Amino acid sequence: MKLLIIEDDVNLATTLARRFTKHGFACELAHNKEQAMQKLNDVDASHYLVDLKLGDDNGLTLIKPIRTQFPTARIVLLTGFASIASAVEAIRLGADDYLPKPVDFNSLFKTILGDAEANPSLEDTKPSQVMSPERLEWEHIQHVLHSNNGNISETARQLNMHRRTLQRKLQKKPVQQ
Repeated sequence: MKLLIIEDDVNLATTLARRFTKHGFACELAHNKEQAMQKLNDVDASHYLVDLKLGDDNGLTLIKPIRTQFPTARIVLLTGFASIASAVEAIRLGADDYLPKPVDFNSLFKTILGDAEANPSLEDTKPSQVMSPERLEWEHIQHVLHSNNGNISETARQLNMHRRTLQRKLQKKPVQQ
């Protein structure tokens, strides 16, 4: 089985590739839309893991070319910015599944394989949980801060909060789910 991981976060993509390789996948990585389009021509993968946000590009634009070129491939969209609208659009374009980040590896593995192929030896150690509002807020703050290259003043302006309030929230450890 071959898996093409299309993810702009290099560390996450590398970690996922390492984990999937341990479970029998041959993994290829692409970190932007251009690399992904090139890999579509070079790699005949059976499974695709596509991030919704690829820098300035949208991973939704890759679903149709993948589905056209590989009609039987399994396509899973993974996103840190889950919404009903993007989920509906992903499925409409041909994705097989849609998962919000963060996701535990066992759930991701089972989703990549599909229900029919799920490996019974990989049981979830805990039930999947919905992200708490506090954790969601923390994740969003981290994303906005990252998109502003660590600029706290600009991040506070974009989040419409006082700079000191933002600094207090950043000093706290991430809220556990």
